[in-house]
Order: sequence, then C-alpha cells, then structure tokens
Amino acid sequence: MANELTSANAAQAIPKIVAPIALAALFPNFVMAAFVNRNYDGALAQAGDTVNVPIAPNLTANNIAEAGTVTNQNPNLGNAQIVLNAHIEATFQIPNVTQALAAPDLISTYLQPAVVAIAEKIENDLLSVYPLLTFNSSVGTANTTLTEATLDSAETALFKAKMPDSVPKYLVVTGDAYSAIRQISRFTEQRMVGNGTAIYTGVVGQLKNMTIVRSQKVVTVSTTTNNMAFGSDAICLVTRALPNIIPGTGAIASNTNFGGFGLRIVMSYNPNTLGQQFTVDVLYGVGILRNQFGVLVLS
Repeated sequence: MANELTSANAAQAIPKIVAPIALAALFPNFVMAAFVNRNYDGALAQAGDTVNVPIAPNLTANNIAEAGTVTNQNPNLGNAQIVLNAHIEATFQIPNVTQALAAPDLISTYLQPAVVAIAEKIENDLLSVYPLLTFNSSVGTANTTLTEATLDSAETALFKAKMPDSVPKYLVVTGDAYSAIRQISRFTEQRMVGNGTAIYTGVVGQLKNMTIVRSQKVVTVSTTTNNMAFGSDAICLVTRALPNIIPGTGAIASNTNFGGFGLRIVMSYNPNTLGQQFTVDVLYGVGILRNQFGVLVLS
C-alpha cells in the first residue's frame, strides 16, 4: 500500500518530529536572543557566508506650498553585513528512540541539555558585541554599583538617538547589577511604586521605560562589567538553513524554524553504542544593525 508504514519512512519522520520539540525547548532558555532582531531565511548557507540585512532608509518631510510640487527622494536601503561565522552543535544519544517518541516528556529530557548548551553559546556571542556599540557614549562607571541616575541616563541616551518610544527597550545586566537595582528603594518599596512587587517576587520588570533582565553571560573584563541597554534593532541574530545530508550516508536531517530562528536536527546510527545519535546544530552570525539604538551601561 502507498501509505504503508515502513522502517524507512519512520526513520525519515523521526527528525521532523524531534526538530520542533528542540525548537520549543530552546526558546525558554533565550535571554538576549529573545530581544534582538532575528533574521532567518530558508536559503541554504555555509559557514563563512555573508548575509546582507537591509536597514530602512531615512526620509525627510518637505513643506509643499499651494500649487507647489512634491520633492522626490531616492532613498537607499542601508545594509548590515553579518558573517555566518558560527556553526555550533550539541550531540546526544537515545538508546531506544521508539520508546522515547511515545513519551514526549522523555524526548524533552534528552533534548534539554543540548538546547541549553546552544542557547548559552548564542547568548555569549550576542553579549560579546558590546565593543561595537559606539554611537552613544557609555553611561555608568566601571566597578561601581548601578544607580537610578545611571538607568535614567541610559534610557535618555536612547531617546536622544531618536529611538521611537513605541520600540521596546531592554537592559540586560549581571546578577549582581540586577540585585543592586532590586535594592533601590524607589524601585521596590510599595509606598513608591504602588505594589512592592519586586520585593515579593524578586522580578524588577520594567523601570524607566526599560524591561530589565539578568543574564549570566554579560561580559566582565577585569573590574568592568559591560551591561547593555538597547532596542531590538540594535543587534541582529542571523540564522540560515544548513544543507541536507547526502542520501545513503547513514544520516537523516530536518531543518526547522520559528520566530526568525532556525536549527537543524541530524539523526544517525552509532554502531558502537547501538543507539540513535542526534545532533542539534545551528549556523548563525551576530552583528550590529542600528548602532544608535544601543548604549553600553558600565558597572
């Protein structure tokens, strides 16, 4: 029969089943990657390729007098060149893949360490672009606790750089900096902000028009911590689909994407362990898209 289930088509289906599970497990582990501009295209690419990410041009408003004519403008798209210089993978084995597929929670248990490793590597690369945020002067002082005035200066710098108020603003800081912000009384006390939520939950939330989150991957060099305040278009994460595996080489692959991010699942048989080997891999590059939409916040 045409629709008969065979070991061959079951094997083809398994990576397609596992790939969305891996993607769903990855997103909750994102911090920076959840806030930056994510760019994905299904066009196949290789490590070292350069992707041109368009940037909207600037136009001017002209006063047209009565019986006047419009002023034709010839805008040119800006362009950010992002090199796909990172091809990362995390590999694990499932002894009995059929049994695991019958229990989705078990698949997630196998996948969790792999996707966390990938999320942490991407997080580290995104936070390592801080030296490229050169349009705005840095705020704050190295080896000094963050203050309300520093946070205010960071948000004001983004406003002066003409970042629209409608664009969400984020401040990503270390755990120590986050703890210091939580202890600023004007931000946490019920008599000041109405409910004292930060005291009860430990979550700062939004302050000074910025959503404040913490990351373990914020870069510290010597005694200088490089926190970052930015809008989503300041930084770009580009991912591209990886080539399919050559048929007959003992492996099956499936590309999947969601929300501007893509990854690949490769399934192969490991004769040494008599188990199915799974590799989660991602081809990506990171870079600055709109430099004026980011500011370095030192502590």
